[in-house]
Amino acid sequence: MAGNRFRYGQWRGGPDPLAPPYDVREAVDAVGAEVLAGGSLREALRDLLRRGPQGRGGLDDLAARARRLRREALRRGDLDGAVTRAQALLDQALAAERDELRGRDGDDARFAESVLDSLPRSTARAVEELSGYQWASADARRSYQQILDQLRDDVLGQRFAGLRDAVRASADPAAQQRLAEMMSDLNELLARHGRAEDTTDAFAEFMRRHGDFFPERPETVDELIDVLARRSAAGERLMNSLSERQRAELAGLMQQSLGDRLAGELSALDANLRALRPDLRWGRGERVRGEQPLDYADAAGALGEIGELDDLLDQLDQEHPGATLDDVDVDAVARTLGRDAADDVRRLRDLERELRRQGWVSRDAEGLTLSPKALRRLGGTALRRVFAELTAGPRGQHDLRSAGAAGEVSGASRPWEYGDEQPLDVVRTLTRAVSRAGPTVPVQLAVDDFEVVETEKRASAAVVLCVDLSYSMISQGRWGPMKQTALALAHLMETRFPQDALQIVGFGREAMTLTQQELAATEPDLEQGTNLQHALRLAGRHLRRHPDAEPIVLVVTDGEPTAHLDPDDGEALFHWPPLPETIEATVREVDRLSRYGATINLFMLGDDPGLRRFVDAVARRSRGRMFTPDTDDLGEYVVSDYLRSRQSRR
Repeated sequence: MAGNRFRYGQWRGGPDPLAPPYDVREAVDAVGAEVLAGGSLREALRDLLRRGPQGRGGLDDLAARARRLRREALRRGDLDGAVTRAQALLDQALAAERDELRGRDGDDARFAESVLDSLPRSTARAVEELSGYQWASADARRSYQQILDQLRDDVLGQRFAGLRDAVRASADPAAQQRLAEMMSDLNELLARHGRAEDTTDAFAEFMRRHGDFFPERPETVDELIDVLARRSAAGERLMNSLSERQRAELAGLMQQSLGDRLAGELSALDANLRALRPDLRWGRGERVRGEQPLDYADAAGALGEIGELDDLLDQLDQEHPGATLDDVDVDAVARTLGRDAADDVRRLRDLERELRRQGWVSRDAEGLTLSPKALRRLGGTALRRVFAELTAGPRGQHDLRSAGAAGEVSGASRPWEYGDEQPLDVVRTLTRAVSRAGPTVPVQLAVDDFEVVETEKRASAAVVLCVDLSYSMISQGRWGPMKQTALALAHLMETRFPQDALQIVGFGREAMTLTQQELAATEPDLEQGTNLQHALRLAGRHLRRHPDAEPIVLVVTDGEPTAHLDPDDGEALFHWPPLPETIEATVREVDRLSRYGATINLFMLGDDPGLRRFVDAVARRSRGRMFTPDTDDLGEYVVSDYLRSRQSRR
C-alpha cells in the first residue's frame, strides 16, 4: 500500500539465510599458509576453529564470553545469604516474642524469657532448640516458621524446578507426604538404573505419577539424571564454598527445615546422582564474593552456572586427545551464552564436518590432520611459489665448487660442450693437446682439446632430500622455507615425474624417514644435535632399494655435524664442538654413497665458517655441488637443481 513505511535492521533470527556457503578450500589454504610459514600443522588446524571462518565466531570468541560470564557470576553476591536471612528472621522472631513476654506476668513468662536468654549463638542450633517452643507471639511464630518454610522451599525448588509452586504448601502433611513419595520412587528408579537394570517401563510409570514435578519433560532416565545431577552438584559446590562454620550452620538449618524423612531422601538422591555422574565437579568450591546476600536457590544457581561454564570452557578448549566439536554441548552453549553463540558452534561444527566429508582433513588419535588430498594442494601451493621465483629470474649465483657425475661412467669420452657438468677426462684431454701442439712443456690447452667422461643416463632417479630438523632451523627462521621446499619438490616429482622415487629424511640428534604428512606436522627437535651421518645412512638404504635409478642426495642444513650413531649400541652421541669421530663417521657415509655413484648436492643455510669448510670438503670429496642460497631462495635452488639434473637425463 502507498504510504507504508518499512524499517530495516540486522538479521537476528539465527544464521544469515543469504550468506554464501563457506568455501572449505579457503580454510585449507589458510592452514597451508600457516604451515608453509613454519607454523605447526595441528596448531594451524586448531587456530582455524579458534578464529572461526573469516576470523569471526570462533572458539576463542566463545571462550572469552564464557570467561566473562564466569567472572560476573563470581561477583554476584554473598553465598551465606541463606544463613544471614535465617539469622535476621530469628532475631525478628525473638524480638517480637520478648516484647510479648514483657507485657505478661507470671512464672511462665519469666521461664520463657530464660529459655530465650539461654539459646546458643548458633542460628541452626537455636532454631533446633526452638522446634518445641510454645510461642506467645503470633508474629514471632510466623517469623520462626518462615525460616523453615523459605529454606525448604529454596532447597527443594532448586533441586526440582517443578516444585517451586508445590512446595509453597509443603507445610501441609499431605504435601510433604507426596514429596517424600516422589523422592522415594526417584531414588528407587535411580538405584535400579545404577545396577544396569532395564528401567524403561519404570521410568514411564514414574513420569506418569510424578511428571508434573519435571517441566523439562525428560524422555529417558539419562536425561532425567543429567538435569538433576547438575543441580545436585551445584548444591554440593555451595556447601564446599562456605566456611566450616557457615557449612555447619546451613546444614543444620536444612535438616530442621526438611525434616528427617525429606532430608534422608534428599541425601540418598545426592548419593545416587554422584555415583551415576562422577565426572561432575562435586568436590569443588568457589570464592564467590559480592555485597548482595544470596538465598540458597540463588547461591546454588550461581554456582551451577559457574560449573556449567567450566564444563563449557573445557569443551571449547579442545585440548584433550581426540577432541572434536561434537563434544561441545550446543544446548549448554545456548543456555549460558545465548542462541547466537550456539549458531556459531553449529557453523564451526559444519565446517569441521565438511572438511572431513570432502576429504581435506582426517582424524587420528591426536586430533585433526591434513589428508593426502590437502597435502597435494599444499604441495601445489608451495610449488607455485617456487616457480614464481624461478620465472622472476635469478636473484643470486650458485656457489659451485665441483661438478659431479650425472650417471654411471661408460668408459667412453666426448668433446666438451658448453653447459656440460660431467667430469673431465684428463688423459684424453692432454693427449689431444699434445697431438695438436706437440710435446712441449708446459702443455698448451685449447678449448677444442677438452673431453669429458661420457656417462650412461638413466630414465629415472632415486632422490633423497635430507632436511635439518634441529632447533636452530626454526630459531633462525628457516623452518618454513625448508617445509615449503620439501613439499614443493615432492609435489613436482609426484605430478610431473612419477617414475622418480623421493624419500624425505629429517635429521636432528637422530634421523628419520618422513612422509609428506609427517613433515607437515613435524615439530622442531629441542634436543641438540645434527646427525647427518644417520641421515646419509638412511639415504643409502633408499637408493639401494632402487638400483636401476640414478642416485641423487640433496642435503639442506644450517649446522656442521655434531652427532653420530655409536657403532656399538646405535645410540646417538652429541658433542659440541664436533668430535673427530663424528666427522669421520659422517665422511664414511659420504664415501659409501659416492662409491655407489650417488651425486650429493649440499645447500648450506647461514654463514657458519665451520659448516662452510665441512660442506665444501664433502662436495669436493663426493664430486657434488655446494649451494649457499638465502633462506627465501632455498626452494628455487633445490627445485631448479632437480630440474637441471632431470633434463640432463633425457
